[in-house]
Amino acid sequence: MSEQAISPEPWPVHLLGLISPILVITGNLLGGVYTAMGVIFIWGIGPILDILMGKTEKPRPPRESGTPFIVLLWIHGILQIVVITTFFYFANQEAEISLWLIAAALSSGLSSGASAMVTAHELGHKKPRSPGWLLARVLLFSVHYTHFTAEHNHVHHKWVATNLDSASARKEEGLWTFWFRTIPGQFLSSARVHNSKGRTGIKNPTYQGFMLQILAVIGILYFPNGKVILVGWFILSLIAILTLEYVNYIRHWGLRRGVDERQTEMHSWNTEARWSRWSLLELTRHSHHHMQASAPFWKLQPHPNAPELPAGYYACWWPCLIPPLWRRWMTPRLP
Repeated sequence: MSEQAISPEPWPVHLLGLISPILVITGNLLGGVYTAMGVIFIWGIGPILDILMGKTEKPRPPRESGTPFIVLLWIHGILQIVVITTFFYFANQEAEISLWLIAAALSSGLSSGASAMVTAHELGHKKPRSPGWLLARVLLFSVHYTHFTAEHNHVHHKWVATNLDSASARKEEGLWTFWFRTIPGQFLSSARVHNSKGRTGIKNPTYQGFMLQILAVIGILYFPNGKVILVGWFILSLIAILTLEYVNYIRHWGLRRGVDERQTEMHSWNTEARWSRWSLLELTRHSHHHMQASAPFWKLQPHPNAPELPAGYYACWWPCLIPPLWRRWMTPRLP
């Protein structure tokens, strides 16, 4: 069969990414032990699926129509809003900080790492003030990370794999150290982006987003169980942020270039692991995204010569938490 005769991949495979938010919403509504369904599925079953489903051996051509995928992005965004709403509903029923509140926060945060962060990442590359771009603002606000788009678009994409990029992990850097460096670093970097455009002080959108989050926190304190809700929301947001920055960590770990050196496909790690590809909206084809940031996720294709992760994003999670193990696993794969 010729290359021209190969059909695009069926788009419904990407519906698998909806399993996590649906499980989490169900758990938040049912309460009790059901609140742990998201944790079990994402941290427990996800890595197994990553391994069992294997990797795509022969990529198919992209689809001409992106309509199903655009709709899917909005479904993810709407489900994220439902995840947050049902979590607040559940937390408001709790009279105190309980095991199930923590389980619900972890599950909702892990789901948010995909439905909020991955969706906002994709929509954040849309035209400013467009409906998709505005939805990305709402999703990032839901996990206290409103500055992400400005930093990602104007700093990370420009300086990836250099010392000027807070989101690019160094070879000697473990995940825990990276988290402590990159999270405040990206906030400050985002503020500098707006300062350079003359939007300083109170006019700086990074500070405006932060103040909006503070106002939301103050407002929640007036709820009957406001303190319990806030503790849960902070745990949820922290897990979502750590999950996003874990992904940033493995996508560029140890890959470096000079400030004056041209960026190539060799400065991003890729993987064709099917479960990670389908459930995370092709986030794993990262080299193409950096080479052409305007390309929608359904048109991303693998770069055969790009460095390849040993497994999918889910399967890399547990080894990555142990820096010596991660370095031993990954160092032989460095270009």
